[in-house]
Amino acid sequence: MAWIVLIVSGVLEAGWAVALKLSDGFSRLWPTVTFAVLATASFAGLAWAMKQLPAGPAYAVWTGIGAAITAVIGMVWLGDGVSVLKIASIMLIIGGVVGLQLAGGAH
Repeated sequence: MAWIVLIVSGVLEAGWAVALKLSDGFSRLWPTVTFAVLATASFAGLAWAMKQLPAGPAYAVWTGIGAAITAVIGMVWLGDGVSVLKIASIMLIIGGVVGLQLAGGAH
C-alpha cells in the first residue's frame, strides 16, 4: 500500500509542478490554489509512505515520477522543446525508478 500511495504522490507532484508554472509566479489565483492543494497532498502522501519505506528509494521514486511526468506534460502541452536526448533522459529516469524498486525498496 505504501508504494501505491507513493506513486500517487509522485503523480500529484507533477500536478503541482505544472500548476506552479501556470500560476505565473503566484499571480494567478486558481493555478496557485491548485498548486497549494496538490503540493500539500503530495507531501502528505510522501510523508505517510516514508513511515514504511526507506527514505532514499522513496524520495527518489517520488521525485522521479514527478520529474518524468512533468517533463512529458511540458513537451506535450506547455510548448517545451522535444528532442531525442530529452526522451532518452526520461526513459533513464523511469528505468532508475523501476531499478530502485526492484533493488528491494520495501522492507
